[in-house]
Formats: sequence, structure tokens, C-alpha cells
Amino acid sequence: MSDPYRTGAAQWAFDGSPSICTPRLMHSISSLNVVDLLLDAVCIVEPDSTIVFVSPAFERIFGYAPQEVVGRRMLDLVHPDDRPSTAQQARNIMDGELQLQFENRYLRKDGTMAHIRWTARYVPERNVRLAVAHDITERKFTESKQEAIYAISEAAHTAQSLETLFERIHQIIGRLLPATNFAVALYDLQHDRLSFPYHVNERHPAPAPLALSDDALFAEVIRHGNTLLLTPETRATLPSRVTLPADHAPLYWLGVPLHSQAGPIGALVLQGYTEQARYTDKDKELLQFVSTQVAAAIYRQQMHERLQHMAQYDQLTHLPNRQLFLDRLKTALARARRDDKRLSLLFIDLDRFKEVNDTLGHAMGDLLLQRVAQRLLESVRGTDTVARLGGDEFVVLLEGGQASGHASAAAEKILGAFSHPFDLEGHRLRIQPSIGVATYPEHGGEIHHLLGHADEAMYLSKRSGGNQVRTAHASAWTKASVGAPVQGRHNTNAP
Repeated sequence: MSDPYRTGAAQWAFDGSPSICTPRLMHSISSLNVVDLLLDAVCIVEPDSTIVFVSPAFERIFGYAPQEVVGRRMLDLVHPDDRPSTAQQARNIMDGELQLQFENRYLRKDGTMAHIRWTARYVPERNVRLAVAHDITERKFTESKQEAIYAISEAAHTAQSLETLFERIHQIIGRLLPATNFAVALYDLQHDRLSFPYHVNERHPAPAPLALSDDALFAEVIRHGNTLLLTPETRATLPSRVTLPADHAPLYWLGVPLHSQAGPIGALVLQGYTEQARYTDKDKELLQFVSTQVAAAIYRQQMHERLQHMAQYDQLTHLPNRQLFLDRLKTALARARRDDKRLSLLFIDLDRFKEVNDTLGHAMGDLLLQRVAQRLLESVRGTDTVARLGGDEFVVLLEGGQASGHASAAAEKILGAFSHPFDLEGHRLRIQPSIGVATYPEHGGEIHHLLGHADEAMYLSKRSGGNQVRTAHASAWTKASVGAPVQGRHNTNAP
């Protein structure tokens, strides 16, 4: 049988010509020269991880020349988060375990991160560990991008609100880049304004909403659609239109635009105040890559919340509509039964509202309803619910009042608020309400009882001249049910 290492046309010399590979030729290449040619780094370390030898490839992978690291502890170069697991792996190797695929992270000389896969073994006769480092940073970079895209997509489908979506995006990006200081800025194209619904920063609170033109960095990112990486080295290369404030604190500022099918919706921004939180072109590329998915997730959640708002809120006054009010009343009534507490309903109808539409027009009627909604909100507590049932009918849900006169006092306060005229684009108009009051448990134990008796009390107020408060009779709920909640008899300006 012929020796495949000595004969055959498949054997090639190092100059590319066919040749026979002889033992003499193999022995002519020193082991040191072979190590020097390897793309992976060969490392020899003592039991305490002190570096004895590294091959030239070490500088390509880690950034340090061999003479810079010999005598240093290899463990000190490991990313702080990976040191405990790396130390445990070193102990396993010292116990005779062969390591073939351990992965960890190192900090290169320039501060960037290197992902390494190790092959290692213990050499007992020399009492050293021999290891080969294979750089898998590019592979990890690609994997990280794909994992981030999947995670953001999943977050977009599971987040219950924009706030929870922003928190998840922060966590996802924080696994890829230093993200201690992270912000989502949303852009209102109609008003050309920025808001900061999510802002985590170790030094500064969230900025108040501002005009886009008031912040040159955000304007560059959003208006011009440019990803912007600001470092101590790149400040001088910024476009002339980008002027930085003298007290601009971050050493590093990385912002990427968020674009949706409807146009620019904002920006993602990372900031670093120390060299340990520096950003590079690689980070810029990564954030750009995930920004498309982030923008799609935010836009989807915004659309979901808009649709939800349209289904639950009156489009004219932005108060809860009938359905949302009934849901809240059902929950409040269950809570009142459980805690043995009162709750009250104030049923409100505007006196002679039809005359406003007939004399000033429906646009002024709509404006009046908006002003009425605002005045009602200002007249009750933040924990109370003000809803528009339809037309010029409103209802207020009061919870937590133990005194029997609490509801009447709240109604009288509303009457007092309506004593001042409304300003409708120069038209000063006085409008008064008729208010009916019903209270649990005096006036009913079910939703339709309470609404029905509050409605009857309101109409008693209206038939008595209006601009007054009437309370349902305490015994009224024991009579026959007045039926389902009224549907709004004055639907001139129905939503």
C-alpha cells in the first residue's frame, strides 16, 4: 500500500507546484514558524493565568503585541461579567478536563469587545495551560443582530403599552451595546415637536417637550435622516449646521433615526460619559440595523393604541365613551360592594343646547362640548371619571365618598363652575346644566338601576327649570326597574 503522504498527484508544494511531501521537507519547517503563521492565537499561561507566551496572532485578535502582555494575567483581560465563568473553566482544565468550545468575551486594547472560542488543555509536565483562541466576534455580531430582530418583533406583539415596549427595547439593545444612558425620542410631525416618553440617564432627567429646531443633534438625526456618532475624534467633522452647546456633556453620543411607512417618528439615542461606554462605527452599524425593526414595533404599538383610544374614547371631547364608562362603572360597583362603600353618579344634561347649534352652528356646538368637558374635568378629582354618553349628555362617576352629601356637594361645585360664561372664539355664552344624582346603595344595586334613577333625577331637574341638582328618591330603586341605560335623547352632536 502506498503512503498518501509520500506519493500522489494531490500533493502540492508550498509554491503551488505538484510535489512529493517528504519527511525532510516537513522537518525543515520549525514549529515556531508554523505557530507564527496561524490566524488563531496560541497562548501559554501559568496556573494563576500569568501569560508566558502568545503568538503573533494575539495582537490581531486582542490588540496587544506579545511583549505588552507577557507577565500580565490573562484573566485581567476578560470582560468583567465573564471572569467568574472563565476562572471556573480554568480550574476544570487544571483538573485534566479538555476544553474544546468554551466561549467568553475580552476587552481589546482599544476598549472594544472580542468574542473568543477557546480550545485548551493542561500540560502537567510544564505546569501550564496551553490554549488556542479563535476570534468569533464577527459571527457573534451577526447572531446578535438576528437575535435582536427576533426579540424586538416578539416585544412588538406582546407589549401591552408603549412604555413596556420601550423598556423591552432598552433591555434588548442593552445586550448588544452599553446602554446605561438610553432614550427614545418621538417626533410629532404636525407640530414639529419632540417628546421623550422613555429616558434613562445617570446624570440628567428627561427633557421637557421641545421644538425639533431647538436641538441640533436630534434635528440632524430626524430631519435629515442621518445616523450620528459623536466622539471626541469626530466632533470636528460634524456638518456646519450642527452646533453643539458648550456644556454638551457626553463623550459619546449615538443617535439613529426611526422611520416608519408614515415618515420619521423619532430617534433612538445612546450616550456615554466615560471611555468605558464608548461607541464605534461597529456599534453605529448595529444600531442602524435594528432601528428599522424598532421603528416598525413602535409604529405598530402607536396604531394599536390609537385604535384602542378610538374604540374607548369620544373623538370630540376625548372623554371615555359609553362603553368604557360602563366598564369602569361595573368595576367600581364591584369594588363598592366588596369594601362596603358608596359610589355616586351625576347625570348631566346641558340646558337649551339645541339653541346653540341652531344659532351659532354645529362647529360652535362642538367647541362648546369640548369646553364643557374640560370644565367638568377641572371640577372633580383626578380619580373620578367624566364620560360623554352622547349628544350633550355627560356622566360623572364618584368613588370613595363616605358622607351622604358628598355627591350633592360635587354637583353643586359643577353648578358653580358653569356660572362663568364660555368663550367660544369671541362668543361669550352662558350655558347651565341640569344634574341628577343617584348613589349606591341607596338608589340601586345594579348598573341599570343607578343610571336609570340618575337620569330620572336629571329630567326632574330639567322640568323644574334647569340649572339645579336633583337627587333620586331613596326608595326609588325598590320599584320596578326603569330598564336599560338611556341612549341619549339629544343626539344633535352625537360622536
